[in-house]
Amino acid sequence: MNNVVQLVWLIPVLPLLGFIINGAFRNGLSKSASGFIGSAVIFASFVLSLLVFFQVKGGHAFDTHYFDMIRLRALNIGFDFKLDQLSAIFLLIITGVGFLIHVYSTAYMHDEPAKDFAKYFSYLNLFVFSMLLLVMGGNFVIMFIGWEGVGLCSYLLIGYWFRNNEYTNAAKKAFIMNRIGDLGFLLAVFWLVNKLGTTDYDQIFATANLAKLTSTDITGITLLLFVGATGKSAQIPLYTWLPDAMAGPTPVSALIHAATMVTAGIYMIARSNALFSLAPFTQSVITIVGLATALLAASIAIQQNDIKKVLAYSTVSQLGFMFIALGTGSYVAAVFHVLTHAFFKALMFLGSGSVIHAMGGEQDIRKMGGLHKHMKITSVTFLIGCLAISGIPGLSGFFSKDEILAGAYGHSPLIYSISLFAALLTAFYMFRLYFITFTGTFRGTHEQEHHLHESPKAMTIPLIILAILSVIGGYVGVPEALGGHHELAAFLSPVVRSAEHALSHSKEYILMGLSTVGVLIAIIFAWMKFKNYQPKGEATGFARVLENKWYVDEIYDAIIVKPLRSLSVFFNNIVEKKGIDGLVNGVGRGVNYSSRQLRWLQSGQVGAYVLLMVIGMLLLFVIQLFL
Repeated sequence: MNNVVQLVWLIPVLPLLGFIINGAFRNGLSKSASGFIGSAVIFASFVLSLLVFFQVKGGHAFDTHYFDMIRLRALNIGFDFKLDQLSAIFLLIITGVGFLIHVYSTAYMHDEPAKDFAKYFSYLNLFVFSMLLLVMGGNFVIMFIGWEGVGLCSYLLIGYWFRNNEYTNAAKKAFIMNRIGDLGFLLAVFWLVNKLGTTDYDQIFATANLAKLTSTDITGITLLLFVGATGKSAQIPLYTWLPDAMAGPTPVSALIHAATMVTAGIYMIARSNALFSLAPFTQSVITIVGLATALLAASIAIQQNDIKKVLAYSTVSQLGFMFIALGTGSYVAAVFHVLTHAFFKALMFLGSGSVIHAMGGEQDIRKMGGLHKHMKITSVTFLIGCLAISGIPGLSGFFSKDEILAGAYGHSPLIYSISLFAALLTAFYMFRLYFITFTGTFRGTHEQEHHLHESPKAMTIPLIILAILSVIGGYVGVPEALGGHHELAAFLSPVVRSAEHALSHSKEYILMGLSTVGVLIAIIFAWMKFKNYQPKGEATGFARVLENKWYVDEIYDAIIVKPLRSLSVFFNNIVEKKGIDGLVNGVGRGVNYSSRQLRWLQSGQVGAYVLLMVIGMLLLFVIQLFL
């Protein structure tokens, strides 16, 4: 165990080292060298994460203190790592899926100049470093450092092709909207410091310290933490940055949407489950927001035609399901869905990248069709991802999503009904995407069809591995109703509380059967509607509303962006230039004018000086005599 403890610091430091090497020497590194360095450091971190996992699985969770960052009379914040069951799971997700994305990137980004290729991998490594710091931290300050780090890296990666103004605008949007949530997170940390004098997890979540917090404190702190989570994990109202994040390279989309950034909010709430379990009002808010997000994003995905936008709104919807689980107290189910979602969503994003690669950069699914015969590996693996996210029995998504639905039913049949409807929409829009893209006849140009081909092995091998994980990944959480013992729940039990609303096996069978039948009907309906898809004219009516994403961006622009811009213009032109600048410049002009008038007193004529002296003497005489 001591050997593992001594090596723990290398898990985040190795990606940081990769960032430094690729960043500092980008002008001299070849593409193969920078790709190898960027991927090798993540693989090494994955191996170390496996060692940590087996150490923790053997019952040896541990904390490591390196040095004191802040030492005040009433506050001591250390640079501490906490390696327990929850962080061990996230370490494997981040480094494992992250490594596959790095390998995939070596082929996908190969057309980039060597210097930019190295810069890209340095950003990816920094992204992974920040996420590792977030999940390994032993207190909220270390988590916040990683939290801010992934926000910065998302800006760098989304705007990687910065010469395109649309891409840089998307990067700025992601950064700014995340900063809104980050403020809530920071205020919550300040509140905890004010009340408890610590940011350390073990101290905050200790029963004695929780007892010191009033219900108002707990509700306020958890609501502020949830505001932070809505930013990183793209929940209403701070979700609109995530679909725009598709401006970045496709592997970046996979990294942000599957393995790292968007799971940060889920991790933070799961880590703080002892606190959130004492805040029923906050849990209700989380449930409602998660439910609304899952339904809204799923409805939008139905009418999107950009292959990556469909997957983006799918991610927002799936994150909504995770928040439904958190809000209903099913913390294990939320973490379980993070795990399975990392597999099948990374698979589908990388699969979409394979399609885009074959189509010469085309992302509009209306111009695709019939790709299965040209890209069989991509097609089959993408199909597995669609089946998994839809919740087909036997695949990973079935186990995690049905656990969320069961928890929702135990909490409220109404919440369950809405969640089930959103799940059926998931099956419909995913198979709409699959059938339009891979079946029917090709609808692109003759030039595109001539160049259609399967992607190289560096891209297809990660797809195959993720497809296998999308099939078997759910078997770590087989429920008792199906003869399992839910090993994941048992593993997480020392850290994460399980939901208390248990259902009978017969009721679970009914719920599973209901969702399975509904999913199959949704898939069949999608097959009948899109198997021989041909593009139609512009969408009309409600379909147009969905295609335009409920006009949420336009609403935000009208009620927030434009008023703020007008207010900024007013402050700049009136308050700043005519008010503040006018006052400052007026003082300068006044002094200048006074100086010009006073300088006439210094004429250089002795007679004038004698006259002024006499006048001064007379004035003094008058003052002394008459006043």
